[in-house]
Amino acid sequence: MSEPTTEPDGTSGSGLAAERARRQGEVDDLRASGGQPYPYRFDRTHTLGEVRDRWGQLEPGTETDDAATIAGRVVLKRDSGKLIFATLRDRTGELQLFISKAVVGDDAFDTIKRLDLGDWVGASGTVMTTRKGELSLKVSELMLLAKSIRPLPDKWHGLTDQDTRFRQRYADLIVNDEARRAIEIRHAVVASFRRTLDDAGFTEVETPVLHAEAGGAHARPFVTHHNTLDVDLYLRIALELHLKRLIVGGMERVYEMGRIFRNEGISTRHNPEFTMMELYQAFADWTDIMDITERLITEANVAAIGSTELTLRGETVDLSEPWPRSSMIDLASAAAGRQIHPSDPVDDLRSLAAEFDVRVEPAWGGGRLVAEIFEATSEAGLVRPTFVTGHPTEISPLARVDRNDPWLTERFELYIDGREIANGYSELNDPVEQRARFVEEQAAKEAGDAERGTVDEDYLRALEYGMPPTGGLGIGIDRLAATIAGVDTLKEVILFPTLRPEVW
Repeated sequence: MSEPTTEPDGTSGSGLAAERARRQGEVDDLRASGGQPYPYRFDRTHTLGEVRDRWGQLEPGTETDDAATIAGRVVLKRDSGKLIFATLRDRTGELQLFISKAVVGDDAFDTIKRLDLGDWVGASGTVMTTRKGELSLKVSELMLLAKSIRPLPDKWHGLTDQDTRFRQRYADLIVNDEARRAIEIRHAVVASFRRTLDDAGFTEVETPVLHAEAGGAHARPFVTHHNTLDVDLYLRIALELHLKRLIVGGMERVYEMGRIFRNEGISTRHNPEFTMMELYQAFADWTDIMDITERLITEANVAAIGSTELTLRGETVDLSEPWPRSSMIDLASAAAGRQIHPSDPVDDLRSLAAEFDVRVEPAWGGGRLVAEIFEATSEAGLVRPTFVTGHPTEISPLARVDRNDPWLTERFELYIDGREIANGYSELNDPVEQRARFVEEQAAKEAGDAERGTVDEDYLRALEYGMPPTGGLGIGIDRLAATIAGVDTLKEVILFPTLRPEVW
């Protein structure tokens, strides 16, 4: 593979090639002298954060006899003659190395002088502070753990091209504090969800990624082929139907943190593969599920950023306050300037949709049209956490009909900062009605709507064994993490987002 003349980050290809050759030469020289540029392991006694926690209160100019062995990547280096100051970084933070020629000896000092930014090193010594109060390790011994053949991006100030940042995530994480912060927030959200659900008596499970039927959501699936069985299978577009089979089996409270795949476009709010948390609770309905949604997200916010408060579009929102619950019909009606309902004549709703430049398909009924009008007129304005309730039956094939209005269902979506974050409902558990809904889905699919579902006979068989009253919930982990982190695109909280393949 030939080296490009210009790197995606703007680095000169010829200059990069020369620098890589120089650094590789350092590796070759070390090997020739009997050294090991890539040792098999290194035993450290402390992380850099542990050193700061234990000795961070030392007075300036203090030397101790306390020994420590640390490791990290060199991100700064300053040579002042007989002293070298280097900054190491590991996953817990940064720490300065104080390297004296008089301590390590001439040969070791010369070797250390040749270290490059980006090199991984391990160091042993004693803890001290400089006269200016900088906590440091006074190095007695240092060894190279891995050579950085390729220099850090832009003198470690960061990558400026967004596509390069997400494509070369390994480089972005080295130099970008905010990138690491966003991923740490995502981890805190996921860990908090697990704690909350475990405390509430839920069992975490794993269900198949390969499905014989693409069901549980409206989405275009990815198709793959199993050679041994000689059948086409679908990468799952939802976790729902297998989890509800477990409710039928008597598990009562289950959840899964699972990867979902939808063959759709890529945007700041969409990635073809993403992470969903779905839970199902027997003997509950949608009101119980709204309650646990508030608890899950509020506790995750505290775990991630240490507060119940969240800043949205410059406004501080306290998640501990009750979240509004507004019906989709009311929101769409307010935006339209007149009362609308899925039972209205379809032609009237199509005309109204046209007033708001809403794209309309011939097969859409009144329920889909009302939902599209809501999306076009109201969704973006829902800044503070808001439960939008009462979705039309037409777009909710797995939800129970509203006990007061047969055109609607006991379903909600949670919006924060104009983003749909969660979806939940009272689960449909009547196998006869579920079959009728599936048949409608199949007909719509055969009429050309590739996102609609099919008749899942095994799921219907499961329902015939009896599923108790159940509430279900799905939360998009990527969207929630991006919201709490205050970033504008899901790519910031997905370590390796889907991108167009790189041309070499």
